[in-house]
Amino acid sequence: MSFNSNPTTIRAWRPVFKLNPYTVYLIYTGWFSMLTGMIFVANLVYQDRVVGLDALQLVLVGTTLEVTVFLAQVPTGIMADIYSRRLSVIIGIFMIGVGFLVEGAIPSFGLILLAQVIWGTGWTFTDGAQEAWIVDELSQSQQEEKKHHVFLRGAQAGQIGGLIGMIISPILATIALNLPILVGGAAFLALGVFLILTMPETGFKPAPHAERSTWRTMVSTMRLGLRVVRGRRALMTLVGAVFLHGMYSEGFDRLWRKHMSDNVGLPALGELDPIVWFSIINISYTLLAMVSTEVIRRRVNTRSPHAIRWTLFSVSAMITAALAVLALTSSFPAALVCLILIQTMRSNIWPLMVTWINMYVESSSRATVLSMFGQIDAIGQIAGGPGPGLIGQRVGLRAALGLSALILSPVLWLYARAKPEMPTVMDEPEEPAVAGETVALTGVSAD
Repeated sequence: MSFNSNPTTIRAWRPVFKLNPYTVYLIYTGWFSMLTGMIFVANLVYQDRVVGLDALQLVLVGTTLEVTVFLAQVPTGIMADIYSRRLSVIIGIFMIGVGFLVEGAIPSFGLILLAQVIWGTGWTFTDGAQEAWIVDELSQSQQEEKKHHVFLRGAQAGQIGGLIGMIISPILATIALNLPILVGGAAFLALGVFLILTMPETGFKPAPHAERSTWRTMVSTMRLGLRVVRGRRALMTLVGAVFLHGMYSEGFDRLWRKHMSDNVGLPALGELDPIVWFSIINISYTLLAMVSTEVIRRRVNTRSPHAIRWTLFSVSAMITAALAVLALTSSFPAALVCLILIQTMRSNIWPLMVTWINMYVESSSRATVLSMFGQIDAIGQIAGGPGPGLIGQRVGLRAALGLSALILSPVLWLYARAKPEMPTVMDEPEEPAVAGETVALTGVSAD
């Protein structure tokens, strides 16, 4: 396949086995989510119990991952913009698999950091390229009608796959804590082989020079986004809110399992490893997130900025209060309820924010503004991790989680004082996304 970068050239890649691109995409999303669901139930427990990482080291692992994803967006984006989205996805899948194999093979802090760099870079190769690929292929194969629901179907396939992975994980972890990570890494390599054999590429056109990913583009996106939101109270409120949500989340995501194991205690489940509890928690909030998103969709007037503002206030208040109780309690039932409440409510934050943003941003600027908010969230996660990690190492995990609640708490003041002006864009607002499709604004969470 030629790598001529002429933007008018369409490069075709026909696979060994001919499958409908729509089918390939659904298999891909289900398979991918099954493996991440399986690995993420176990990997932080493995880092704590087998590798013996302390609170600061656990958070530094996450910070390394977030920095990698942030910095790798531009160089990996060039592959998808200029050469091939298919190739970008396949390279990413193989890198993710290798990264998890490195993490699970040898219990070493240094190798775990290296693994984050490998699989985090792989993640950026796939991020965005997979969505762009399927849209191109459906357009090229005259399946335009499927473009309108392919991402919804993909999210549903991902939910089913994720639940299956969460069930498989504790079964493997009962044999060995690193087994879900190793099996998941090997299965990612198998997914890469599947894509080589079945993934077509007949609709790809290299992006024009002005649309390609560069560092200048990233800086320009931030500047243009800030220019759009400046002077609009509702959007400036969201700039601060997104940053705070990013800041608090990194410490919480990395430390809550260790807190449950060390401070609260996990009840015995017969011959099963206590990691089963983490699978139960993940499955519970995944199912409840689907329900809560539907309740919000039906009950909240998504045409009213005031209704969305107070919903965001209420959801954030529940997260803050539950996180504070989680930090203080030694009761397992209370901690369990708090964890499930936090994770369920988190799933609704970004869909509500997107709906609010769309009320004030014209269609021509929407992608730029959403990308800018993604960058702000990533910066918040990078900035917010080391503090709770250091407190957790020096003072204790309760203090670290309490600090995470404290970091989030100013968001309540932001929502309370915000007085959204009338919407300037009267398009049909987007309904909240499928629960579990977008929990974090950007980046990668091992949760």
